[in-house]
Amino acid sequence: MRRTLEDLLAEAGARIERLSVHEAARAAEEGALLIDIRSQDDRVRDGVVPGALHIPRTVLEWRLDPDGVWRNPHLDGLDRRIVLLCDHGCASVLAAATLVDLGYTRAGDVVGGFQAWREAGLPVADARPERRAADEPAGMGLPDPG
Repeated sequence: MRRTLEDLLAEAGARIERLSVHEAARAAEEGALLIDIRSQDDRVRDGVVPGALHIPRTVLEWRLDPDGVWRNPHLDGLDRRIVLLCDHGCASVLAAATLVDLGYTRAGDVVGGFQAWREAGLPVADARPERRAADEPAGMGLPDPG
């Protein structure tokens, strides 16, 4: 039986913690890891959340695979609170549900995404130029300065 996109989003949203921008900012202050899954082009165009780790959506599962050889070296264990941030808060719902499938017990996302974060007047900085070696995979860098 075919499911609609709305069905998929509702099912994913029921499996994760959905936070307002203010709840997400508070969670980050309390030690949650905020991960920006937007493209580098979007980050350069609109800015970044200081302190967020950039892992593009296209490589998210590989960088967060607990047993993977391509895991981002700046991640902690499966019990760390992870909050995903996309552009408008839609892609992050599905991505966070995937993290639950990978074993993360405290995965969530930001309702309204980066656009809501910026509209709420929360801290935003210019994106730093992406500097990585030709053989360095995307999504392996340090958090954005903050």
